Amino acid sequence: MHQVDWLPLTSNKPVCLKYIKMLAFVIVNIIFCLSFLVFAYLNFNDPDWYLWVPIYVAVAVCCGLAAYGMYYPYTYLGLTAFYLIYAVKLYFDKDGVRDWIVKYRTPSLVESMKAEKPFIENTREFFGLLIISAALIIDYVVVMNIAA
Repeated sequence: MHQVDWLPLTSNKPVCLKYIKMLAFVIVNIIFCLSFLVFAYLNFNDPDWYLWVPIYVAVAVCCGLAAYGMYYPYTYLGLTAFYLIYAVKLYFDKDGVRDWIVKYRTPSLVESMKAEKPFIENTREFFGLLIISAALIIDYVVVMNIAA
């Protein structure tokens, strides 16, 4: 039986656990990267595609590079700050998330893909920014723990 060098199956459990965690990190980042690239592609038909395609591509690139072992933690922080500031703006905008909660009493956002009501687009974009920010924060935390 041949042992794989990058995943030692010996009694050295801490090393084995480290490799399993890194493998999970790589797999999660590949999934994030591919998902965000699909989201970028789907945003080409949006009226504000020029904003959302670069947002999704930037985070897809960060996740893709992280999957290949290229880490840019300060880029993760900068993008996360931008995305969260923009999310706060969307939260307080007219027909934004706050209006969806208070004024419209949180009706479904996924009844149809077409944003027929004024609050749907801002609310969906808000939650998209939170997902993107979470992916970048996960990468930041893992990368900083690798460096420690």
